[in-house]
Amino acid sequence: MRNESTRESRFDTATHSRREPATSRRILRWLHDEVVKAPLVPVLHPSPLRMKGLGLFTLVGHPLFWFAWTLWLPQPYESLWMRLFAASLGLLLIWGKVSGEPSSRFAGQVFTLVFWWTLPFLFSWMYFCNGGNAVWLASMAAMILIYYFTTDWRIATVGIASGMVLARMLFDVWGPPAPVISAEASAANSLVLFFCVSIGLLLGLSSANLRREHLAQTLTTMGIMAHELRTPLATIALVGDAVRGASSGCSEEQSARLDSLVTRLHMLVRNMNHQIDLQISNARLLQLPQSRESISAGQLVQRAAAEYPYRSARERESVQVTVESDFEFQGSQPLFSQVIDNLMKNAMRSLASAGEPLKPGDLRLIVRRSGTQGHIVVSDRGVGISPHVLMRIFEPFFSTNRGTGHGLGLAFCKRVVQSARGTIRATSEPGAGATFVVELPIHRATHSPSEHP
Repeated sequence: MRNESTRESRFDTATHSRREPATSRRILRWLHDEVVKAPLVPVLHPSPLRMKGLGLFTLVGHPLFWFAWTLWLPQPYESLWMRLFAASLGLLLIWGKVSGEPSSRFAGQVFTLVFWWTLPFLFSWMYFCNGGNAVWLASMAAMILIYYFTTDWRIATVGIASGMVLARMLFDVWGPPAPVISAEASAANSLVLFFCVSIGLLLGLSSANLRREHLAQTLTTMGIMAHELRTPLATIALVGDAVRGASSGCSEEQSARLDSLVTRLHMLVRNMNHQIDLQISNARLLQLPQSRESISAGQLVQRAAAEYPYRSARERESVQVTVESDFEFQGSQPLFSQVIDNLMKNAMRSLASAGEPLKPGDLRLIVRRSGTQGHIVVSDRGVGISPHVLMRIFEPFFSTNRGTGHGLGLAFCKRVVQSARGTIRATSEPGAGATFVVELPIHRATHSPSEHP
């Protein structure tokens, strides 16, 4: 019995020791996925209206609070110049370059700086200058929850910590005379603020995880559906081959007509398979491989234009590739090929909507470099994009083509370009076509200017 107990004890100990590393690995993997790997979202639920609304509230709210805390319900400390400076920062959020493209990297950076100064830093400064009284304890609690509701939970957590520390340091050096916060009040206030941070952290983390899971499940379903379409397409191609084989017993005119129809059928199948490849790539929106191979921009664009599944010879002739000055950048060759395909597909759709006969140069792909940056330009003479649509085209699930569009093509392009530390932007005028510019850091410049129609 003693030996059996000893063996069981050793078995339990060994099992426990194996479970501990497995549990630790799961926790570390979860932390890595949530803290490091998950993309930062500086502006939650970005939209022009939301950005302008926050900017207007900042612009008007700070003067109103100065009036309330100075003349209506006077507090020990207020600062008119700090309130006016904070209010002026609201103009940056209303600024068209920020509110017009709320999902852009620039808008995210401006939003992060404005909200860090006007929320955790300014509120912490006022809290210390007012001796941590009840009004500013409540204001700090509201600030914490607002901050977690408007930006990424990681940005909010770091912002609150850095804002409070910096405000305290400046208060100790330059702060005005203020009521001393007793040890008991300090402990009580700290507990309240810690509770607010904990709730904000929990809600922010769960909301971010829920958004990613919803998007990942949707994209995975789309990828599976696109993949399953290959089976009927393969059957259609085989039927076409069978029709072509059986046409040998027909008259010459009938055989030629059937052969033409089979050729069109195979072209349609090829085009559909190409679209399926795009959908499967788009479905990997949140799981892009981190390949860092050296890519020639000129060769990339020329190959993409040559292999694009044109529906007619006129479509092929409308595309013009110009390599003004080639360059190499680091990224994933297959993913960037899909980016060019996506941009060409959108341009072809725009040209078709224009209703004009296609002409050479209606779709131009240009490769050039400027200083340390290289550019891939895709320009068309199609119907163009209206201003209110242009500011949202890179948002996931936003599409103007409600019949067949899913709104992931340009979001996919943006993620691929950003993974190579680049940017993508679009300019357009309704009726005058659209131009997409992919800007990438140059890994190595090459000298092979050429032009290929």
